[in-house]
Amino acid sequence: MSQDPIQQSGSTPAPYDPAQSKRVMAGILAILLGAFGAHRFYLGDTKGGIIRLLSSLVCLGGIIGLVEGIIYLTKTDEQFYQEYIVNKKAWF
Repeated sequence: MSQDPIQQSGSTPAPYDPAQSKRVMAGILAILLGAFGAHRFYLGDTKGGIIRLLSSLVCLGGIIGLVEGIIYLTKTDEQFYQEYIVNKKAWF
């Protein structure tokens, strides 16, 4: 079985798979540990996670995490996948 070379190169995202949804876990992490950027690390956004970790030193991280967690949980799985997995939206 050979895989499609376009998908291997990363230029085309994998199709949406509801079983692989990270929305609920990312939302919970954002609400509980958002001050430390746990949800951004979980989504593979190391730069965003580090920024949120540093912002926790000035007490902004918790508020940002709470807002992002609520936003994540109010989106459908398809919207979440498109915005945060495929397009890698960094803020809100």
